[in-house]
Amino acid sequence: MHTPADYLELARTESDCFVLRRLARCPYPFVWQALAASPHTAADTLAELSAARDSAWNDNRLLCLLAGHPSADSAVLRAVHAAVAAKLAEGERPYAAVLTLAGRTEIEAEEVRRLGTFRGASSRLRGRLDRRLGARG
Repeated sequence: MHTPADYLELARTESDCFVLRRLARCPYPFVWQALAASPHTAADTLAELSAARDSAWNDNRLLCLLAGHPSADSAVLRAVHAAVAAKLAEGERPYAAVLTLAGRTEIEAEEVRRLGTFRGASSRLRGRLDRRLGARG
């Protein structure tokens, strides 16, 4: 690999879980996001990506992608939940990730609802969160 574009192309096209796991350790947030969007990325790699940090925008996008990934198991969703809670406590706004978590039945509704109590949660987020959790059934 020679350029960041090479890493990105590999993250988008590779299906070997060992290669994808190695790519998760590269320093490029756009590669992390490509891995989080790839259906071939395994749950253990997704969990590793939940701790990756770059900037508020990139981190929030990554957490949203991880929360919505079809291979995200309860361990991944709990890691994303913890990361989102920390960001909200710092006053950041990972709202898309919060709402995506609210749509996942693998994590308890009350755990997700508590995210609305953090400093970074707005009243609008709390309303949307209540509606999303209510739609679970």
